[in-house]
Amino acid sequence: MPPPEGEPVILKPAEFTTTWSDADGGTITPRKDGTFVADKVCVAVSWYDSLAWSGTGTWEQGFNKEQSSLEVTFDAAHPDTVEREPGSYAALRQGKVLKLWTAIGDAEKAYQGAGHPVRVLCRGIASVEASAQQHSRQDPLSG
Repeated sequence: MPPPEGEPVILKPAEFTTTWSDADGGTITPRKDGTFVADKVCVAVSWYDSLAWSGTGTWEQGFNKEQSSLEVTFDAAHPDTVEREPGSYAALRQGKVLKLWTAIGDAEKAYQGAGHPVRVLCRGIASVEASAQQHSRQDPLSG
């Protein structure tokens, strides 16, 4: 299965520091200090096709010439997999919406035509822009 709709995008580190939500209500919130907190967020680990993870850890931005990625390491291993580092989330932009996505499940089945599901974490850019504009209007030094 191809990636979800959207164009690959390079994000600034500050653009990662928000709460990202998946379709099942899971969230991950990367913080400016390089830590994150996750609550039942979908993750890509080995061949598991429906795995969620809650916990804390550290994150860093990965990227190539065309696309950023969010790479996370949990403080504690997942109880089902004993791994601490799920697959990374790649960044996409669709209009005013930023997305992070990861392919999940058995890659071998994908090559055999069984499909390869993806999980998408989304947030709206418009709400971040509105918040920044409101904050700048409240700044007493901005005149």
